[in-house]
Amino acid sequence: MKFLSVVPIVFCSLLTFPAVPLLVQSADSSAPKAPLYNTVKQKLLEGKQVFSFTQSKMDIADYCERAKHYDFTWFEMQHSTLEFADVEKMIAACPHVKATPMIRLPDAQEWHIQHATDIGALGVVIPTVDDVDRAREAAKWSRYPPVARRSTGMGQAPSLWGVNYHQTFNDNMLVVVMIETPTGVANAYDIASVPGIDVVIIGNNDLSWFSGFAQTDERYHQLVDKVRADTLRAGKIFGQANATYATGPYSKDAFFFQNGPSNDGWQPPKAGGNQSAPPPGER
Repeated sequence: MKFLSVVPIVFCSLLTFPAVPLLVQSADSSAPKAPLYNTVKQKLLEGKQVFSFTQSKMDIADYCERAKHYDFTWFEMQHSTLEFADVEKMIAACPHVKATPMIRLPDAQEWHIQHATDIGALGVVIPTVDDVDRAREAAKWSRYPPVARRSTGMGQAPSLWGVNYHQTFNDNMLVVVMIETPTGVANAYDIASVPGIDVVIIGNNDLSWFSGFAQTDERYHQLVDKVRADTLRAGKIFGQANATYATGPYSKDAFFFQNGPSNDGWQPPKAGGNQSAPPPGER
Protein backbone atom coordinates (compact mmCIF):
# COMPACT_ATOMS: atom_id res chain seq x y z
CA MET A 1 0.00 0.00 0.00
CA LYS A 2 1.41 3.34 -1.02
CA PHE A 3 0.56 6.90 -0.22
CA LEU A 4 1.91 9.05 -3.00
CA SER A 5 2.11 12.78 -2.52
CA VAL A 6 5.29 13.71 -4.35
CA VAL A 7 4.85 16.33 -7.07
CA PRO A 8 3.90 15.91 -9.89
CA ILE A 9 1.23 13.54 -8.59
CA VAL A 10 -1.86 15.73 -8.91
CA PHE A 11 -3.60 16.98 -5.75
CA CYS A 12 -1.69 14.75 -3.33
CA SER A 13 -4.61 12.36 -3.39
CA LEU A 14 -4.90 9.19 -1.33
CA LEU A 15 -4.26 6.73 -4.10
CA THR A 16 -4.85 3.37 -2.50
CA PHE A 17 -6.43 2.04 0.67
CA PRO A 18 -5.85 0.65 3.25
CA ALA A 19 -2.33 1.87 3.98
CA VAL A 20 -0.06 2.21 6.96
CA PRO A 21 2.36 5.03 6.23
CA LEU A 22 3.58 6.83 9.31
CA LEU A 23 5.28 9.66 7.47
CA VAL A 24 4.49 11.70 4.41
CA GLN A 25 7.03 13.02 1.96
CA SER A 26 7.12 16.74 1.34
CA ALA A 27 6.98 18.34 -2.09
CA ASP A 28 10.78 18.49 -2.07
CA SER A 29 11.85 14.88 -2.48
CA SER A 30 15.24 15.65 -0.92
CA ALA A 31 13.68 17.06 2.25
CA PRO A 32 13.15 14.92 5.35
CA LYS A 33 9.72 13.40 5.80
CA ALA A 34 7.39 15.19 8.19
CA PRO A 35 4.75 13.52 10.36
CA LEU A 36 1.15 14.43 9.70
CA TYR A 37 -0.43 16.90 12.10
CA ASN A 38 -3.83 16.04 10.69
CA THR A 39 -4.35 13.14 13.07
CA VAL A 40 -7.65 12.02 11.59
CA LYS A 41 -6.01 11.63 8.19
CA GLN A 42 -3.19 9.67 9.79
CA LYS A 43 -5.69 7.34 11.44
CA LEU A 44 -7.47 6.77 8.13
CA LEU A 45 -4.18 5.94 6.46
CA GLU A 46 -3.58 3.39 9.21
CA GLY A 47 -6.89 1.71 8.45
CA LYS A 48 -8.75 2.99 11.51
CA GLN A 49 -12.34 4.12 11.75
CA VAL A 50 -12.78 7.77 12.71
CA PHE A 51 -15.72 9.54 14.35
CA SER A 52 -16.70 13.14 14.94
CA PHE A 53 -18.98 15.22 17.04
CA THR A 54 -21.05 17.88 15.29
CA GLN A 55 -20.62 21.52 16.29
CA SER A 56 -23.52 23.53 14.95
CA LYS A 57 -23.60 26.52 17.29
CA MET A 58 -21.17 29.14 18.53
CA ASP A 59 -20.11 27.89 21.98
CA ILE A 60 -16.39 27.99 22.74
CA ALA A 61 -16.57 26.17 26.07
CA ASP A 62 -18.77 23.42 24.63
CA TYR A 63 -16.54 22.99 21.59
CA CYS A 64 -13.28 22.88 23.53
CA GLU A 65 -14.67 20.26 25.92
CA ARG A 66 -16.12 17.98 23.27
CA ALA A 67 -13.06 18.28 21.03
CA LYS A 68 -10.94 16.56 23.68
CA HIS A 69 -12.72 13.28 23.09
CA TYR A 70 -13.21 12.69 19.33
CA ASP A 71 -11.16 12.10 16.19
CA PHE A 72 -12.45 15.20 14.42
CA THR A 73 -14.89 18.06 14.69
CA TRP A 74 -17.63 18.30 12.08
CA PHE A 75 -18.33 22.03 12.02
CA GLU A 76 -21.78 22.21 10.45
CA MET A 77 -22.15 25.09 7.99
CA GLN A 78 -24.63 23.55 5.57
CA HIS A 79 -27.55 23.12 7.95
CA SER A 80 -26.78 25.70 10.64
CA THR A 81 -26.36 29.44 11.06
CA LEU A 82 -22.67 29.20 12.01
CA GLU A 83 -20.49 31.86 10.41
CA PHE A 84 -16.81 31.57 9.51
CA ALA A 85 -16.00 34.09 12.24
CA ASP A 86 -17.66 31.79 14.79
CA VAL A 87 -15.67 28.77 13.67
CA GLU A 88 -12.47 30.84 13.56
CA LYS A 89 -12.90 31.83 17.21
CA MET A 90 -13.62 28.28 18.33
CA ILE A 91 -10.60 26.82 16.54
CA ALA A 92 -8.36 29.56 17.97
CA ALA A 93 -9.63 29.05 21.52
CA CYS A 94 -8.17 25.57 21.88
CA PRO A 95 -5.65 24.89 19.11
CA HIS A 96 -4.16 21.42 18.80
CA VAL A 97 -7.06 19.88 20.67
CA LYS A 98 -7.54 16.18 19.94
CA ALA A 99 -10.28 16.52 17.32
CA THR A 100 -9.01 17.68 13.93
CA PRO A 101 -11.11 20.67 12.74
CA MET A 102 -13.14 19.96 9.60
CA ILE A 103 -16.00 21.97 8.11
CA ARG A 104 -18.97 20.78 6.15
CA LEU A 105 -19.55 23.59 3.69
CA PRO A 106 -22.75 24.30 1.75
CA ASP A 107 -20.97 23.89 -1.59
CA ALA A 108 -17.57 23.81 -3.31
CA GLN A 109 -17.20 27.52 -4.06
CA GLU A 110 -13.70 28.94 -3.98
CA TRP A 111 -14.38 31.51 -1.27
CA HIS A 112 -15.97 28.94 1.04
CA ILE A 113 -13.00 26.58 0.82
CA GLN A 114 -10.47 29.44 1.06
CA HIS A 115 -12.20 30.78 4.19
CA ALA A 116 -12.34 27.32 5.75
CA THR A 117 -8.66 26.61 5.24
CA ASP A 118 -7.49 30.14 6.11
CA ILE A 119 -9.12 29.93 9.54
CA GLY A 120 -7.37 26.65 10.27
CA ALA A 121 -9.56 23.78 9.10
CA LEU A 122 -7.61 20.75 7.95
CA GLY A 123 -10.47 19.24 6.03
CA VAL A 124 -13.66 20.07 4.18
CA VAL A 125 -16.79 18.04 3.56
CA ILE A 126 -18.64 18.91 0.35
CA PRO A 127 -22.29 17.83 0.18
CA THR A 128 -24.45 16.57 -2.69
CA VAL A 129 -21.70 15.81 -5.18
CA ASP A 130 -23.48 14.53 -8.28
CA ASP A 131 -20.73 14.75 -10.88
CA VAL A 132 -17.03 15.22 -11.53
CA ASP A 133 -17.43 18.97 -12.05
CA ARG A 134 -18.36 19.56 -8.40
CA ALA A 135 -15.69 17.11 -7.24
CA ARG A 136 -13.06 18.93 -9.31
CA GLU A 137 -14.12 22.25 -7.82
CA ALA A 138 -13.70 20.80 -4.34
CA ALA A 139 -10.22 19.55 -5.16
CA LYS A 140 -9.15 22.66 -7.08
CA TRP A 141 -9.40 25.09 -4.16
CA SER A 142 -8.33 22.74 -1.37
CA ARG A 143 -4.56 22.66 -1.85
CA TYR A 144 -1.73 25.00 -2.78
CA PRO A 145 0.07 25.06 -6.15
CA PRO A 146 1.52 23.33 -7.98
CA VAL A 147 -1.10 20.62 -7.36
CA ALA A 148 -4.13 22.91 -6.96
CA ARG A 149 -5.16 26.58 -6.80
CA ARG A 150 -5.56 27.63 -3.21
CA SER A 151 -4.10 31.11 -2.82
CA THR A 152 -2.09 32.42 0.12
CA GLY A 153 -4.20 34.34 2.60
CA MET A 154 -3.61 36.12 5.88
CA GLY A 155 -5.71 33.88 8.13
CA GLN A 156 -4.76 32.26 11.40
CA ALA A 157 -3.94 28.83 9.95
CA PRO A 158 -0.12 29.24 9.76
CA SER A 159 0.03 30.36 13.39
CA LEU A 160 -1.91 27.23 14.39
CA TRP A 161 -0.05 24.63 12.37
CA GLY A 162 3.54 25.82 12.31
CA VAL A 163 6.11 27.83 10.41
CA ASN A 164 6.24 25.24 7.61
CA TYR A 165 2.48 25.35 7.12
CA HIS A 166 2.62 26.23 3.44
CA GLN A 167 5.07 23.42 2.76
CA THR A 168 3.13 20.79 4.73
CA PHE A 169 -0.52 21.73 4.29
CA ASN A 170 -1.13 19.83 1.05
CA ASP A 171 -0.17 16.52 2.65
CA ASN A 172 -2.33 17.23 5.69
CA MET A 173 -5.48 18.40 3.89
CA LEU A 174 -8.44 15.99 3.77
CA VAL A 175 -11.10 16.46 1.10
CA VAL A 176 -14.34 14.57 1.68
CA VAL A 177 -17.26 14.47 -0.75
CA MET A 178 -20.79 13.26 -0.05
CA ILE A 179 -22.86 11.20 -2.46
CA GLU A 180 -26.53 11.71 -1.68
CA THR A 181 -28.52 11.13 -4.88
CA PRO A 182 -28.99 8.36 -7.47
CA THR A 183 -27.17 10.61 -9.95
CA GLY A 184 -24.18 10.72 -7.63
CA VAL A 185 -24.37 6.95 -7.23
CA ALA A 186 -24.31 6.50 -11.01
CA ASN A 187 -21.22 8.74 -11.25
CA ALA A 188 -19.53 7.43 -8.10
CA TYR A 189 -16.47 5.94 -9.77
CA ASP A 190 -15.75 9.08 -11.79
CA ILE A 191 -16.26 11.26 -8.70
CA ALA A 192 -13.99 9.12 -6.55
CA SER A 193 -11.34 9.05 -9.28
CA VAL A 194 -10.89 12.83 -9.28
CA PRO A 195 -7.34 13.59 -8.10
CA GLY A 196 -7.44 15.43 -4.80
CA ILE A 197 -10.57 13.71 -3.50
CA ASP A 198 -9.55 11.65 -0.49
CA VAL A 199 -12.76 10.27 1.03
CA VAL A 200 -16.22 9.51 -0.38
CA ILE A 201 -19.11 9.11 2.05
CA ILE A 202 -22.81 8.40 1.79
CA GLY A 203 -25.27 11.05 2.96
CA ASN A 204 -27.56 8.33 4.25
CA ASN A 205 -30.74 10.27 4.96
CA ASP A 206 -30.67 12.28 1.74
CA LEU A 207 -29.85 9.22 -0.37
CA SER A 208 -32.95 7.60 1.08
CA TRP A 209 -35.08 10.67 0.32
CA PHE A 210 -33.71 11.22 -3.19
CA SER A 211 -33.92 7.55 -4.17
CA GLY A 212 -37.30 6.90 -2.59
CA PHE A 213 -35.94 3.81 -0.85
CA ALA A 214 -36.09 3.43 2.91
CA GLN A 215 -32.81 2.56 4.58
CA THR A 216 -34.34 -0.83 5.37
CA ASP A 217 -34.89 -1.48 1.65
CA GLU A 218 -32.37 -3.76 -0.01
CA ARG A 219 -32.42 -1.50 -3.07
CA TYR A 220 -31.09 1.31 -0.89
CA HIS A 221 -28.23 -0.87 0.30
CA GLN A 222 -27.44 -1.83 -3.28
CA LEU A 223 -26.93 1.87 -4.04
CA VAL A 224 -24.65 2.23 -1.02
CA ASP A 225 -22.69 -0.87 -2.00
CA LYS A 226 -22.13 0.45 -5.52
CA VAL A 227 -20.61 3.64 -4.09
CA ARG A 228 -18.47 1.57 -1.71
CA ALA A 229 -17.18 -0.64 -4.53
CA ASP A 230 -16.55 2.30 -6.86
CA THR A 231 -14.72 4.25 -4.16
CA LEU A 232 -12.42 1.37 -3.37
CA ARG A 233 -11.86 0.68 -7.07
CA ALA A 234 -10.71 4.30 -7.40
CA GLY A 235 -8.30 3.80 -4.50
CA LYS A 236 -10.07 6.14 -2.08
CA ILE A 237 -11.50 5.83 1.43
CA PHE A 238 -15.19 5.06 1.96
CA GLY A 239 -17.44 6.19 4.78
CA GLN A 240 -21.03 6.92 5.79
CA ALA A 241 -22.55 9.93 7.51
CA ASN A 242 -24.59 7.72 9.81
CA ALA A 243 -22.30 6.22 12.44
CA THR A 244 -24.76 3.41 13.15
CA TYR A 245 -23.28 1.84 10.01
CA ALA A 246 -19.86 1.59 11.67
CA THR A 247 -20.76 -1.91 12.81
CA GLY A 248 -23.07 -4.63 11.60
CA PRO A 249 -23.87 -6.12 8.20
CA TYR A 250 -23.66 -2.81 6.31
CA SER A 251 -20.37 -1.60 7.76
CA LYS A 252 -18.08 -3.22 5.18
CA ASP A 253 -15.06 -1.06 4.29
CA ALA A 254 -16.53 2.05 5.97
CA PHE A 255 -14.02 4.15 7.92
CA PHE A 256 -15.20 7.79 8.08
CA PHE A 257 -18.34 8.76 10.01
CA GLN A 258 -20.18 11.81 11.23
CA ASN A 259 -20.77 11.50 14.96
CA GLY A 260 -20.36 8.21 16.77
CA PRO A 261 -18.59 7.13 19.95
CA SER A 262 -15.93 9.19 21.67
CA ASN A 263 -12.41 7.81 21.89
CA ASP A 264 -12.41 7.53 25.67
CA GLY A 265 -15.98 6.71 26.62
CA TRP A 266 -16.83 10.33 27.39
CA GLN A 267 -20.50 11.27 27.20
CA PRO A 268 -21.90 14.76 26.58
CA PRO A 269 -23.22 16.47 29.71
CA LYS A 270 -26.84 16.28 28.57
CA ALA A 271 -28.07 12.77 29.08
CA GLY A 272 -30.34 10.97 26.68
CA GLY A 273 -30.32 10.26 22.99
CA ASN A 274 -28.28 7.92 20.88
CA GLN A 275 -24.70 9.18 20.82
CA SER A 276 -24.18 7.59 17.39
CA ALA A 277 -27.25 9.22 15.89
CA PRO A 278 -26.45 11.97 13.37
CA PRO A 279 -28.18 15.33 13.62
CA PRO A 280 -31.29 15.99 11.53
CA GLY A 281 -30.59 15.59 7.83
CA GLU A 282 -27.95 12.86 8.24
CA ARG A 283 -29.80 9.90 9.73
